[in-house]
Amino acid sequence: MIYEVKGPVIEHVTKIFESVEDTLVQSYLQGHMGTAYVDSLENPKVAQIIVGIFVFYAGDAGVPGTKELLHNLPDYPLVIVNTDEWKNSIELEYKEQAHKFKRYRFNRDKTHFNHEKLTQLINDLPEEYKLQKINATIINNSSFSTLSEDFFSQFESHDDFLARGIGYCVTCKDVPVCGATSFSIYDAGIEIEIATDERHQRKGLAAATAASLILDCLEQRIYPNWDGANSPSVKLAEKLGYVLKEEYDTYFIEK
Repeated sequence: MIYEVKGPVIEHVTKIFESVEDTLVQSYLQGHMGTAYVDSLENPKVAQIIVGIFVFYAGDAGVPGTKELLHNLPDYPLVIVNTDEWKNSIELEYKEQAHKFKRYRFNRDKTHFNHEKLTQLINDLPEEYKLQKINATIINNSSFSTLSEDFFSQFESHDDFLARGIGYCVTCKDVPVCGATSFSIYDAGIEIEIATDERHQRKGLAAATAASLILDCLEQRIYPNWDGANSPSVKLAEKLGYVLKEEYDTYFIEK
C-alpha cells in the first residue's frame, strides 16, 4: 500500500530526495506545487514526487512498495531517476512500454547571460508582432492555452498564476502566437515552459519571449531554469546564453 504525503512526513521525503537537485523536486519539497507518495507514513524507504507529468523516484528501489509506486502514474508520464538501480526497476517492470530518451540539463549560472544580447533578441522581434507580459486578458484568451496546456497547469487557477507565476506572450493581431511562462516555481527561481504556434515559427518569437522572461527573472533575483527536451530546445537555450551541463535519461511510460 502507498500513502500520499501530508504533514511532517515531508521531512522523510526531503531526506530521501536529498541528493536530487531537480527544480521540480524542489518545487514540491518547498511547498509550492506537486504531490508525493511513500510506502510508509511511519518509516518510508521509498518516495515518489509528481509535478504535472513529471515523476521522480528515490530511496530503496528494492522494497515491496516500489512496484505499486511505479504504477502510480499520471497520464503521459515522464519518469526521471538518478540511479541504475531505479532505471533497471523501471525497465524490468514496464519492458517495451518504457521508452528511454535524452533530456538536457544546463548549468545554473546567471553570469552566463548577456543582458545586451537578450535585449537585442527582443528588439529583433518583427514589427507585426507585439510582446507583452502576461495579464488577465492574455491568460483568459483560449488561443493562449491552446499553444501549451502547461503554461499554467501547475497553478491552482489563473488568479494563482497571476499572483505567483510569471510569463510573456507575443501576439499577432491580438492573437497569442508564442508564450514563455513559469511552468513551475521554487524558492530560488522558475522552470521555463515555452511554445510557439507552428505557423509563426522561425521568426525569433521564442527567443524574444524567452529573453523577456529571463531578464524579468534576473531583475527579481530569481533563476530562470531551462531543461531541454530535444535538440531545437538546446539550440534555443544556447542562443539565450545557457551552457549545457549534461544529458540525462528520461522514460516515457506507455500506459
